[in-house]
Amino acid sequence: MSDDSGWAGRHDDMVDWSLAVTTAKRLMRPGPEVSRTEAAEVVSQLRRFAADSTDHVREFSGLEAPAGTAPVLVVDRTGWVEANIEGLRFVLRPLVAKIRDRRGDPSPVVHAVGSRITGVEAGGLFAFLGSKVLGQFDPFFGTGATTGRLLLVAPNVVQVERELRVNPADFRLWVCLHEETHRVQFTAVPWLRDYLLSQIETLVGSADLDPSRLAAMLRDGIQAVGDMVRGESEVSLLDIVQTPEQRIVLDRLTAVMSLLEGHADVVMDGVGPRVVGSVREIRDKFSARRAGVGGMDQILRRLLGLDAKLRQYRDGAAFVRGVLDKTSMADFNAVWAGEHNLPSREEIAEPALWIRRVLG
Repeated sequence: MSDDSGWAGRHDDMVDWSLAVTTAKRLMRPGPEVSRTEAAEVVSQLRRFAADSTDHVREFSGLEAPAGTAPVLVVDRTGWVEANIEGLRFVLRPLVAKIRDRRGDPSPVVHAVGSRITGVEAGGLFAFLGSKVLGQFDPFFGTGATTGRLLLVAPNVVQVERELRVNPADFRLWVCLHEETHRVQFTAVPWLRDYLLSQIETLVGSADLDPSRLAAMLRDGIQAVGDMVRGESEVSLLDIVQTPEQRIVLDRLTAVMSLLEGHADVVMDGVGPRVVGSVREIRDKFSARRAGVGGMDQILRRLLGLDAKLRQYRDGAAFVRGVLDKTSMADFNAVWAGEHNLPSREEIAEPALWIRRVLG
């Protein structure tokens, strides 16, 4: 997935996506050094462990996911960037359409922030993220019988297992258990994809394009960056750009993402003791690594909202365990019955509220 020839000339009014890919490649940090033989072994092992994880996840979670509906791709950092830029183009369609509808009354602020500038910014963002992500399930890929794809980023897996000094095979299986849980979630619960997409489209489509509003947001953003660097603020850029309407949608998205991430963490740790011999060591070291970033890396994480992502793992896992402590896995799986059974942001923090509302 390293050839970007398919991106030539592909750009929208907002972002020059071809330039975003090129910029990300130029800024991407080199991955760990591995021999050709070792690289082939890592790819083969990740594919095998992803396949093995399906049965483990099904037995523990009780979720039945049909086979062959979502391919597993082992990619390098560039492959992950290309896949995610493609996904970003997909979810930004409502905003692009909205801007095109306003062409008769062009906004000078929108015009000032040209597609090439935004392409460079997007490329820089993905260059940073591309060296961090171990794996990801993309629910928006494909149509018809094949929807979604599981991406495993081989160089990042190798880099982290070396940094943590853990058993490579155990760590790779542990990562696959988490990511395979996401594949099972979306393939066993088919309405989940459409629900998530509708919320994202509402969030993006409700963007305030009024020139004065955009100018105010830009001023607030510049001030927030300065406050963040000085350690005087905990706000992320995601907080800055929200309208009141978007905040409501973002609360729903935060709740469902916390559920998905927390559920995957609970499953990977629940299955782990049976199939991953060093799971306790891996979890302890990995949790310490999550909390141990500092300096500029920490600033970027806070600005990009990645600290909120880490809270989703923690809060979501606490919710799932809180429900399981009082009920059973079969009772918990009522959460997948429909969007009305999804926990609210308040229920994520207080599992008893969800149990009382959904299970009576």
